[in-house]
Amino acid sequence: MNGTDFNEPGYPEKALVPYPVIVAATQGDPDAMKIVLQHFSGYIARLSMRKLYDERGNVYFGVDHDIRERLQAKLMMAVLSFKAEE
Repeated sequence: MNGTDFNEPGYPEKALVPYPVIVAATQGDPDAMKIVLQHFSGYIARLSMRKLYDERGNVYFGVDHDIRERLQAKLMMAVLSFKAEE
């Protein structure tokens, strides 16, 4: 696949969600869906970062929980609509 050897040293083990987990998640398995959500949790958190202000007007960055929940819901819908080859 594109010249990438997934067994080569230095390639992260957790770079991909295992195929059986994906298939189980598409069939509605809650444990498999949890694994998929955990796999993408860092990416979702990064996409959910927003500039926030405290009561004194100081700026800091934090996770917007509404956006995070929306992204998680979109991911779950995409997983459930995914058609895996069996």
